[in-house]
Amino acid sequence: MTFRDWLNSILNLFYPRVCAACGEALLKDEETVCLKCRYLLPKTGYELNAENPLAQHFYGRVRFHAVTACFFFAKSGKVQHLIHELKYKGNKEAGIFLGQQLGESIKGAPLFQGIDYLIPVPLHPKREKQRGYNQSLMIAKGISEVTGIAIGDKYLVRAIYTETQTHKTADERFKNVKDIFEVRFADELKGKHVLLIDDVLTTGATLESCAHQLENIPGITISAATAACAGN
Repeated sequence: MTFRDWLNSILNLFYPRVCAACGEALLKDEETVCLKCRYLLPKTGYELNAENPLAQHFYGRVRFHAVTACFFFAKSGKVQHLIHELKYKGNKEAGIFLGQQLGESIKGAPLFQGIDYLIPVPLHPKREKQRGYNQSLMIAKGISEVTGIAIGDKYLVRAIYTETQTHKTADERFKNVKDIFEVRFADELKGKHVLLIDDVLTTGATLESCAHQLENIPGITISAATAACAGN
């Protein structure tokens, strides 16, 4: 056993490395999510279907070029555990992992070619200070690692502080995020293809609100991608 292996063994006694999806101990060569969970995570395959259920969900509401989610989100499932680790347990690596998986899914997908910027859905500064980071930015970083697409987190800001969307009805969610985002440096986005990034797509209220602020920029193309979506 090398000194490094010995040191890691000691550290694991006090700070055990566990899978962010199932909570079981990680093996020596596993990182963030164990191999078993990586195999079992329920992928949607929506990135290859222009008229997938998520895209249809926005018909008549906002004009997205393409919409996808990497995984299906089920109550008490592995994906929910990952999202909770990211949003409430300070586990940034869970977000990076989700972003890497999402990045792999869109990297070769025809609908998601020619993207100029990844734009993570922003948090209000007050909430970001409470959480310590923006979970959507962590996902965007994972995507960028895989695809090389630049992150444009300066272009969209959340100007109004609102209550969390959790436990709100669909109608309440739309009212809660209406007109709370602002676009900055709009001239730099003229004629660009941007990909909005969020953690979970449920009603789509947040993505729709973001898109409505961006869609008046001349020549812009807007797509959206999330780590997960509700149900399958």
